[in-house]
Amino acid sequence: MLVETKSEANHYDWRRRLGEMEVPESISSNEVLNRCLAILVRGGSVSEDDGMMLMQENSLSALSSLADMIKRSHYGDDVFYNENLHVNTTNICVLACRFCAFRKGVNHPDAYALSPSDFVDRIEPFSNTIDEVHSVGGLHPKWKVEDYEELFSAIKDAYPHIHIKSLTAIEIIHVARRSGITVEAALKILSRAGLGSIPGGGAEILVDSVRDRICRGKESSDEYLEVHATAHELGIPTNCTMLFGTVETAEDRIRHLTRLREQQDRSGGFQCFVPYPFLSDSSRLPEAQLASPSEVIRMIAVSRIILDNIPHIKAYRMNLGNHLASLCLNAGADDIDGTVSHEEIMHEAGSSTRLDTSTEELARLIASSGARAVKRDSVYSEFRSHDMAAARSMELPVLESRG
Repeated sequence: MLVETKSEANHYDWRRRLGEMEVPESISSNEVLNRCLAILVRGGSVSEDDGMMLMQENSLSALSSLADMIKRSHYGDDVFYNENLHVNTTNICVLACRFCAFRKGVNHPDAYALSPSDFVDRIEPFSNTIDEVHSVGGLHPKWKVEDYEELFSAIKDAYPHIHIKSLTAIEIIHVARRSGITVEAALKILSRAGLGSIPGGGAEILVDSVRDRICRGKESSDEYLEVHATAHELGIPTNCTMLFGTVETAEDRIRHLTRLREQQDRSGGFQCFVPYPFLSDSSRLPEAQLASPSEVIRMIAVSRIILDNIPHIKAYRMNLGNHLASLCLNAGADDIDGTVSHEEIMHEAGSSTRLDTSTEELARLIASSGARAVKRDSVYSEFRSHDMAAARSMELPVLESRG
């Protein structure tokens, strides 16, 4: 059962609250963790050198405790989710990133490209239960900005209440170039058609030497950040991501985080950071180093500590799976994404996360970590808490009188 609640705690005052919290002995007795805590309380940011020490910290539990303190200083016991649907526009792509299991060539028998009416039809069965459609896809060789303008307009005409979160940076660059216009002009057209926010995929690792090995031909690190900066200037909020566990080093990961933090200082429009590990099979990127579950938890925790100016950290359960995602909720993550209902990119790559998780099940998953489930909208401006006690009482069977 959902009940109206006030918006998220005033996380802008989180540093004061962090300084007032009781510090576990595992943190106060640890030189690096205690120093990072003091830096954050004083209003500073953790350096790349300290970030590297966090990556090497022996005690994962102590590291997670610090990240959890920071999360709680922002949002208390609240963990956020939404009711959304993933629909991919096309799996046809002119690129061939080495890590991608989703991409198909034009002549592949499984290649597809949805028309606006096909896309709207995919939404219809879920239209009464979702308030967001999340959509990314390949770089179709023929599509221009007008194709996405028509798509977004069709979605909004059919379902004006549904927020459109769509397009990666490279998709925006691709359609802008094919249309002979700037990224800014493309974003203005798409925003007028209904684009509400940008999901942030495609960041991979913001170190060009790594990108050259795993996604040659994709946008550069600077171009990724420039697209997001342009969106922020236009008032379009975005998420940002990291794909780790391919060929990058720990130093590359820390540099990625600090580049995002520096961009947030400049443009201020990142609302959530979503780190997720590469899901491998034997045929793609065989030299990938692959991340263990403990490494995933470490990456979530380090992200929360370093990204002091990005409000939310997401444990993306479509990639991590429900169990690992729930563990990450005690290591700095405050968001677990949504009901999703349909997802292709992570499942093509090997994810086995269920796609039929109900809102009630998602709320129970959050509650299993000791948190309070709070339904949010796409831009973290409206919130309703999930009353687990009321939900349970509603599920009790009623015996009919036989008298």
